[in-house]
Amino acid sequence: MAGRILVLNTGSSSIKYELVDVRTRERPARGLVERIGEERGRLTHHAGDRPPYVSEEPFPGHEAGLAAVMKAFEAAGPELDPVAVGHRVVHGGTRFTEAVLVDDGVIGAIEELAPLAPLHNPVNLAGIRVARGAFPGVPQVAVFDTAFQLALPPEAYTYAVPRDWRERLGVRRFGFHGTSCAYVSRRAAAFLGRDPATLDLIVLHLGNGASATAISGGRSVDTSMGLTPLEGLVMGTRSGDVDPALAGYLARVNGMDARQVESGLDRHGGLLALAGTGDMREVRARDDAEARLALAVYTRRIRKYVGAYYALLGRLDAIVFTGGVGEHDAATRAESLAGLDRLGVTVDPALNQDESARERAVSPPGAEVAVLVIPTDEEWEIARQTLALITPGS
Repeated sequence: MAGRILVLNTGSSSIKYELVDVRTRERPARGLVERIGEERGRLTHHAGDRPPYVSEEPFPGHEAGLAAVMKAFEAAGPELDPVAVGHRVVHGGTRFTEAVLVDDGVIGAIEELAPLAPLHNPVNLAGIRVARGAFPGVPQVAVFDTAFQLALPPEAYTYAVPRDWRERLGVRRFGFHGTSCAYVSRRAAAFLGRDPATLDLIVLHLGNGASATAISGGRSVDTSMGLTPLEGLVMGTRSGDVDPALAGYLARVNGMDARQVESGLDRHGGLLALAGTGDMREVRARDDAEARLALAVYTRRIRKYVGAYYALLGRLDAIVFTGGVGEHDAATRAESLAGLDRLGVTVDPALNQDESARERAVSPPGAEVAVLVIPTDEEWEIARQTLALITPGS
């Protein structure tokens, strides 16, 4: 099928977008809106060999950011004529097991699931609504982060909570970053020259959101995020794992309600709480007690999950780093795997610093467990699933 797919990856504080040519896999245009909701917003739009189009202004919300994206196409091209728009949607619950064409019913269901992903589903919906208005009659496709993780076995997704919570309220582990995990696990298999069905992997997606996923034979068998994206690793603004009794404690001693506790853990936790910024680059640039503690907490949590998932899998072929931090922060990779030599997990310092290849091994040649850096390409994965849905058999 000829034509282009516009992919919108609307995140909690950013909008990534790409125009993907489905015939050639080329990207005629791509861009990023950063720091939505902050004083220093920035849009960078790339189109072919032309100089980047840059707009620096505050974007108070995602609607403003998406409007700026449309203006960037008008100002810097190329012509925006998508045959479909593919959207990343974080939470699909158990209803959405694969990509779907967006209609009013799908929008309603995504909205109903918003309490499970309050930082994401509402902004994902903002992208869908703006795109539907901008491209009437063009198919809109929702691709769900949770879909890949629905392969989890019952012993992985079941919480030991009252039956009524599980059966009537749907309380269970869902897991996220599935679009990234699907793409990265396939690329890791290709890099190693192996059939994905034969591999046991741990994928560490480290960005503003962060997760660890154990993958066996191409299927997720455990993952650090849970009912919502809050559980698991320390993230930019999210706490990750805490004592479940914390909410009750704060209610008793400080009169805090559920909304206040959730906001503290979701929006004011993580690196932001420990170091005053949720941006790993800014934390790394400092050398003070707060920054050092934040880095120690962050990397210790990753190491703990790696050890747990290694034990769960029973064997391990590779650990894969992806996401903005995972791909670009050599120190985080080294610190997260420090002390695991006896498990066959080592990082070569020189290879770890070498960024000459996008997909690369940073473990020594012949290492028992390969440590890989595989840049994620959620946009292509979304485009691939979008194309498959609008052109069955493609």
